[in-house]
Amino acid sequence: MTRRPLRIAMVGTRGVPAAYGGFETAVEEVGRRLADRGHHVTVYTRGQDRDTKHHLGMAVVHLPAVPQKQLETLSHTAFSTVHLALRRRPDVAFVFNAANSPFVPLLRLRGVPVALHMDGLEWRRSKWGARGRAYYCWAEQNGVRTADALIADAPGIADYYDHQFGVPTELIRYGAPILEHPAEGRLTELGLEPDGYHLIVARFEPENHVLEIVEGYHRSGGRLPLVVVGSAPYSAEYTQQIQRIADKDTRIRLLGAVYDQELLDALYAAAFTYVHGHSVGGTNPSLLRAMGAGTAVIAFDVPFNREVLNSDCWFFQTAEHVAQAVEDAEAVPTLVAERGHRAQERARTSFRWDEVTDSYEKLAERLARGASIHPRARRAGRRAKDWTGTKEQTE
Repeated sequence: MTRRPLRIAMVGTRGVPAAYGGFETAVEEVGRRLADRGHHVTVYTRGQDRDTKHHLGMAVVHLPAVPQKQLETLSHTAFSTVHLALRRRPDVAFVFNAANSPFVPLLRLRGVPVALHMDGLEWRRSKWGARGRAYYCWAEQNGVRTADALIADAPGIADYYDHQFGVPTELIRYGAPILEHPAEGRLTELGLEPDGYHLIVARFEPENHVLEIVEGYHRSGGRLPLVVVGSAPYSAEYTQQIQRIADKDTRIRLLGAVYDQELLDALYAAAFTYVHGHSVGGTNPSLLRAMGAGTAVIAFDVPFNREVLNSDCWFFQTAEHVAQAVEDAEAVPTLVAERGHRAQERARTSFRWDEVTDSYEKLAERLARGASIHPRARRAGRRAKDWTGTKEQTE
């Protein structure tokens, strides 16, 4: 139990109710549990129902954002920072996304200790041009120099900040939803059957390797169809490449984006395998959802994915590897079932939201008492122009 309730602000995401991605899910799952433990949690939100003032015990503050890719997150965090600075000072603020680091000094000037969630290697994402990548590299260093604590969601991310800047991070991963009773009846809407398809759920971005997966499946002798959930918010050409392959193969079904969570959970739970191509993030929420659904995984071979899965899956790096993995999985359905069961048990025991919340709560208490890495990190600089690490980590 904590010594006293804390006033905790959560800034830098789309907010709650969670309906978008990993940050939003973390804010909702952690925030609701902190509120249940007696803390006063305020979540800054954009793009949601403005009539919602409270959600699962959390106070919700709705503020605007500039509706442009490069400015949406930063503008909303700017408004949130001003709002927070003009109100009663919280005991601690959790700021999500290294891109928001310019606002950390402003919060600290107000006397608010700040933990900055660094996310993955955002500067590796193809959706950002040269200026965007340069900004993220700068923002990382600025966050290291100005925050009171840094949060990493995977050991590989913690290793990155230790290697590049020589600073410690708080390793706090995401939790996994355990899907015990998914609504498999929803599959009939799509003409699918349990254990009757392979599944991808991903944005159509090169670092998620959707094209390689689709191409590899097309080359395979897979009997079960490939169901692809996702879209390309920034790259029409990439989508067209995927579409051209799908047009040649009736086994490939492109569903587009699916925002119906019940249907999406049913798709995860009933898939024969889940094919996971993400390569630049840390602990990925989509992968955890598949594991929590008890679905065996074919994963892109990077240390992040190996660590999460405990290497208990089929790995790939090329389209040829995907083709082989699909055929190998279909040849041994008993191994698929065993790996799915072990994945769910790992999700149940190693990725628990209650334990994640424990870590956030303990960190908040330490920061409220004055703990900070700032004195040792304020002059930290990159030790190398690029992170050498392993080749797979930097692809």
